[in-house]
Amino acid sequence: MRKFAFSRKSLGIPYAVFLLIFVVTPLVVLFYYAFTDGQGQPTMSNLTGFFTNPNTLGTLFYSFAIAFVTTAVCLLIAYPTAYILATAKLKNRSVILMIFIMPMWINFSLRITALKEILTLIEGNLAFYPFLNAVVGMTYDFLPFMILPIYTTISRLDSSLVEAAKDLGAGASQAFWKVTVPLSVPGIVSGVAMVFLPAMTNYVVLDMLYNSTYIMGSLIGSYFSAYDWHGGSMIALILLGIICLFTLLTRGLEEEDSRNKGGALL
Repeated sequence: MRKFAFSRKSLGIPYAVFLLIFVVTPLVVLFYYAFTDGQGQPTMSNLTGFFTNPNTLGTLFYSFAIAFVTTAVCLLIAYPTAYILATAKLKNRSVILMIFIMPMWINFSLRITALKEILTLIEGNLAFYPFLNAVVGMTYDFLPFMILPIYTTISRLDSSLVEAAKDLGAGASQAFWKVTVPLSVPGIVSGVAMVFLPAMTNYVVLDMLYNSTYIMGSLIGSYFSAYDWHGGSMIALILLGIICLFTLLTRGLEEEDSRNKGGALL
């Protein structure tokens, strides 16, 4: 009898089976419903309906607006915080960093409920500022995901590059903008990707803050709740395409930045 020859490639079989069952198969079902009608006949009406329906387009732009503003606010808060944590000579730096990470250990619903009570105390009625509340909730939820990659990137930078820039006549601010910021672009790109994409679809924050508006995640849920699997599948497929495009763009930025590291910045 021929004995089974174990190889390292065999270790990938469970993962391949997992991908086939839980990734490939759902995508096939998604494509089927997206490009068929109620009778199972091929159609492009679901695709054209998305781009001709003002409700879906309005939801898409609203989702982009929330995600963009949330990402910008997170970046404005996270970069100075990560820079101070990474460069300051603090004895308890790990403890301070843990303080920023600890909210991620707390149940999501509890955190948003606590935030809702605070906003209610300040505003009185959360229905008055739905966009602002959504941005505050998203920022509160995703801020650690922006801080961590930027902190990791800055903490690994070679300090001799900054010293070399100063020796060449650059001031502290010039060394920061010409050396530190460009070299920390990979962390910024990773943080932006980790915040922007979930912010487009995380409708739970809006629901818990009594926000009556829709974003892409809640729009997809409403279609499936109404048993319109074809329209919901098409919206989910378009959103998947947007996410893939955004991922390719951010990866391209990271690769371009990695090629420009080192002396080219000086």
